[in-house]
Amino acid sequence: MTTETPLQFLIDRLAEAPERVAFADRGRPYTYGTLLADVAAADAALGRRGIGPGDCVVLVGDYSPGIVGLLLALARRGCVVAPLTPASVIEREAVVRLSEASWVIAFGGSLADATFEPTGRRAEHPLLRGLAARGAPGLLLFSSGSTGAPKAILHDLARVAEKFRRRPPPMVAIAFLMLDHFGGVNTILSIASGLGTVVTVADRSVETVCRAIEAHRVEVLPATPSFLNLLVRAGAERAHDLGSLRRITYGTEVMPQATLDRLRALFPSLTLQQTYGLSEVGVLRSRSREDGSLFMRLGGDGFELQVRDGRLWIRSAYAMEGYLNAPSPFDAEGFFDTQDRVEQDGEWLRVLGRVTDLINVAGQKVYPAEVEEIILDLDNVADVAVHGERNALLGQVVVARVATRDPEPLAALRARVRAACAARLAPFKVPQKVLLAPPGELVSTRLKKRRGPAAKEA
Repeated sequence: MTTETPLQFLIDRLAEAPERVAFADRGRPYTYGTLLADVAAADAALGRRGIGPGDCVVLVGDYSPGIVGLLLALARRGCVVAPLTPASVIEREAVVRLSEASWVIAFGGSLADATFEPTGRRAEHPLLRGLAARGAPGLLLFSSGSTGAPKAILHDLARVAEKFRRRPPPMVAIAFLMLDHFGGVNTILSIASGLGTVVTVADRSVETVCRAIEAHRVEVLPATPSFLNLLVRAGAERAHDLGSLRRITYGTEVMPQATLDRLRALFPSLTLQQTYGLSEVGVLRSRSREDGSLFMRLGGDGFELQVRDGRLWIRSAYAMEGYLNAPSPFDAEGFFDTQDRVEQDGEWLRVLGRVTDLINVAGQKVYPAEVEEIILDLDNVADVAVHGERNALLGQVVVARVATRDPEPLAALRARVRAACAARLAPFKVPQKVLLAPPGELVSTRLKKRRGPAAKEA
């Protein structure tokens, strides 16, 4: 590992092209030269307040050039950064407590509008003190907490950035994944290290994203399958010129085959690339099989894979330091259980679903995605989320919550859903309950599928 100032190689690279557009920030161009000036201004503001190595800082705000400049300045000072977006499902107080944050910085439209709030805390956790002892910057992320209390995931940010020393080609890409998501930070580092352009949007609706693609000639759209399902069903390609797109990447949840088939039909010349990564181990290099299937090949420098009893395990050179509030999840050899069930075809893998999402019907396992895939193929279905519900006799039964494009009597919809599933699935996989739901209820603020009762956030 290099002994230079943290992330200095990235700062030096940005200085190579000060005139190049780094951000199209909600329609306004913003150059790398201006970004570097923001880094310098942020560094001075941090210095005036005595914020330095070993301090953990909760950084509240959404994507903007200024907040990225502040994040880079914190990293150069050897601070631990805990980004927190306004739409996060994790409470700010919980983040401050778990991170042992010394400061909370709420970023407005500019550094001049930012508020700096000291908390009086100091980092005492051994993992935080370990980073401080070697002068390394940290990145602290939080799991959604949908299956329990949120986990505080600590990374050495210099190690995360290290793989971007090898310069990727420049690209113009939408900043779709949130800044408090590992994929969001990975996107920023990838685009900046290639001296590309990050396009920010006011919201992540289909209409707003498509307008941005058309206006800024976006080449790469990283998105979730849930968003892409909304995209293909909205007919957005008829209302907007999306011809600049060269690649759509998708990940963070299982992609329904029906949605992938529709994407291929709408955009036959595009590369559709499935990605894979976890906050604990980083983002792996991936290649989708060219036959239109959901199989992909995973790996890349610094990653090793094993499949044990149908579950994917990963050893990563870019793995987290550990959880601040949970035991280490790594085995004696340094492998991490992803909790993902996979199907193998030689070197190719297909993710079937999370172990935690599995529905147990009288001892038989049901993957929600396999039921959703069939229902999504039906006429008048806009979206669907499948989950298990407790049953005294069977343990669990399958429940499908369905959003329709046009109004439809529930009895008719229920009959169609059950008939389609019965024709293609084993009887225990056929939904025992079919419920109507508005489309917005099935997708979380992170544009991922919400499985379970309407109040549950995923």
